[in-house]
Amino acid sequence: MEIRRGLQVSAETVRRWLHQLGWRWKRAKLVAPDNDPERVPKLARIRLIWKSLRLREALLFADELDISLLPKSGYQWMPQGTQVEVMTPGKNQKHYLAGAWDSQTGVVHHRCGPRKTNQLFRDLLDALTHHYPARSYDRVYVVVDNYKIHKTQAVQRWLAAQPRFHLLWLPTYCPRANPIERIFGDVHDKVTRNHKRKRLRDLVADVDRYLEHHGPWLYQFSSLYQEPKITATLQQWRRTQYAA
Repeated sequence: MEIRRGLQVSAETVRRWLHQLGWRWKRAKLVAPDNDPERVPKLARIRLIWKSLRLREALLFADELDISLLPKSGYQWMPQGTQVEVMTPGKNQKHYLAGAWDSQTGVVHHRCGPRKTNQLFRDLLDALTHHYPARSYDRVYVVVDNYKIHKTQAVQRWLAAQPRFHLLWLPTYCPRANPIERIFGDVHDKVTRNHKRKRLRDLVADVDRYLEHHGPWLYQFSSLYQEPKITATLQQWRRTQYAA
């Protein structure tokens, strides 16, 4: 600023100016390119089903969550001049959770397991058959990402045996289109970040208890689903259907 403007100001003054402009000091986040060539039709199909759900149908968004004994470090309140210390485990351990968020009720159904495999995903699907029985639901849509455990032959056989269930695919590298990501963010904020548990089973119990006793999470869908390209695709589909 001194070279360009001839102004000599302290770093604290610059900080105040940036705050007045609405800037904040925080960490950047890693993102992947949202460039799936099938992005528009995939999002359009999910939006179409969401908007046309019938009485005996359900739409859920599923994903997996890593639960690590090594604490996720992050911001928290602490007295000025001090810094909270979080002990790291001698050896990191992991557990995994598969969850599905009901877009109508906001309820999250989940199952935990020691490995993130198709068995964990099928355990979740088995749980959904209990919560959405055939006597009450004719069709259950489950939206998932393109992770390999959702596409295995074991999952395909499960779906063949349960024709009421249908998988819908999110675009590649498009987590913003999955509302359950926000719920998992809440879990990290309230449970796993800066935790002080020494045993993995206690941490898993904390996560399980949090999901059981909080919610429903009545989140809105991402604005991605309202993009003009998505709307135009739906209108084109309707015109084609009427013409047929």
